[in-house]
Amino acid sequence: MLLKGKKILITGVANDMSMAWAIAQRAHAEGAEIAMPYAMPNLEKRVRPLAESIDAKFVMECNVQNDKQMDALFAKIKREWGRLDGVLHAIAFSDKKELNGRYADTTRDNFKNTMDVSVYSLVDLTRRAAPLMKKGGAVIALTYYGGEKSVPNYNVMGVAKSALESSVRYLAADLGRDKIRVNAISAGPILTLASSGVGGMKGLLRLNAEQTPLRRNMTLDDVSGAALYLFSDLASGVTGETHHVDCGYNSTGMIPSELKEILLKQLDSDK
Repeated sequence: MLLKGKKILITGVANDMSMAWAIAQRAHAEGAEIAMPYAMPNLEKRVRPLAESIDAKFVMECNVQNDKQMDALFAKIKREWGRLDGVLHAIAFSDKKELNGRYADTTRDNFKNTMDVSVYSLVDLTRRAAPLMKKGGAVIALTYYGGEKSVPNYNVMGVAKSALESSVRYLAADLGRDKIRVNAISAGPILTLASSGVGGMKGLLRLNAEQTPLRRNMTLDDVSGAALYLFSDLASGVTGETHHVDCGYNSTGMIPSELKEILLKQLDSDK
């Protein structure tokens, strides 16, 4: 029961295959009480049954671009819980049409919206949560290797993940004196509702499984285990980090030529 008695806000649950949902389940199993809002009305029918299965609280609409909804969520948490011990930021969005082709063709409107939803939301969530973390706490953001290196068809989302990881470091510096730790999990590719918007995802998964040192793709259990550690007191001395959970992919170098051919063919067929 590594998280016994902890109160954790989980954002970004969209369905039962979400990384955020895997983390919510794992945290609940380890004794945490979960708050689980949903981002938009059409997600309620998916999220509410999941929330009820773990007795999650505050199952209410909260779009991170809507200040009134954000105010209402945190006011309710303060009124009914009085504190927070952890926050999971699992929020990202970009126009699917602009994740194909060239990054150079990204429009101004989509660039601004992608950064607002995918990056500024971490800043806003953390600022609102910090006063409720009276005895310290942990904030975790989900990121991806596309924020460190260019990845086909990731485009502006990769730039957003770079900004997200930088925000993690700056927030860690701001809040460390309050015993609030801020870290990111750089999860390897896995097929979820969010990742399905990335072109050529099936090819990327096939290539990834061949290239990682562990010769497999990451699982939801892998990422939820890492989140459990970072939320727990076992990680009391860890902050400002981007922790890779990708079966070692980030440690590898050049792709073998035969795998490049597989990737290129799969990317073409998936478009």
